[in-house]
Amino acid sequence: MNSPSNPEPEFPRSSEGFPATSETRPMYWSVRRELMENRFLYLAPLIVAAVVLFGSFMTLATMPHRKNLRAQDPATQSALVKKPISMAPAPIMLATFLIGMFYSLDALYGERRDRSILFWKSMPVSDLTTVVSKASIPLVVLPLIAFALSVAAQFVLIVLTTPVLLGNGVSSGALWRFRFFEGLVIMLYGLTVHMLWFAPIYAWLILVSAWARRTPLLWAVLPPFIVVLVERMAFGTSHFASMLGYRVTGAMREAFSPSGQRGDVHRLTQLDPAGYLGTPGLWIGLFAAAVFLAASVRLRRNREPI
Repeated sequence: MNSPSNPEPEFPRSSEGFPATSETRPMYWSVRRELMENRFLYLAPLIVAAVVLFGSFMTLATMPHRKNLRAQDPATQSALVKKPISMAPAPIMLATFLIGMFYSLDALYGERRDRSILFWKSMPVSDLTTVVSKASIPLVVLPLIAFALSVAAQFVLIVLTTPVLLGNGVSSGALWRFRFFEGLVIMLYGLTVHMLWFAPIYAWLILVSAWARRTPLLWAVLPPFIVVLVERMAFGTSHFASMLGYRVTGAMREAFSPSGQRGDVHRLTQLDPAGYLGTPGLWIGLFAAAVFLAASVRLRRNREPI
């Protein structure tokens, strides 16, 4: 008979009644744990979206007077009104990219620093599941959050700006002729493209997070910097630096037509998925990401608390 003072631990249970830490939904609960322990993952993008929404609305609300919209032809009115709405998702997506970098850098380092790794290793969740669930945050969860907030921000802007334009004698037809569905496809494509392209960056940061005993940011930046410096001093070349720059900015070059590479993407014809999937840099990056994550699993299995 169990002693009342030492009750058996209760694990979260699935809707079927089985312990969620068994083989039923370990990935689901691992990802959910990350979101519960790191509330900034959705609070920070939400704050950024609120700031973007306020700033874009103020731009649109004052536009009838600043740009004298009533005196403009319909085509010019449409272009001026649509621009703040189409640009609203950009800061939200950039914010989620930066949040994903900082999260990845602390993903495995943090649990060793606060020694919670001892508790989580006692749970029936493998190191592979843990690492993959942490990698899914910047690669899947944050892009989905960015997509949802971007769609919501654009829709709210259209709804709030309509009475403002009508009150200033400007037709709101330009707002409601906004290519909303086409914009959704472009946003989803852009997020997917960048998620795959940045996968080796996130995986590298997770690997450093699993290895470093202190200052993971320094260890994430120092090795590439040393390679760039040594190559420059020894050979007078900058191939590695060019490769790093290509990894950061190359997604736009490979995934969009020349007219969309400047960031002004508003037509489906500006997308180039076939060219993107045929880019060697994409597959080399995904292979490197897989290697980094496999090394992270091994390190987590053997690393002790700091």
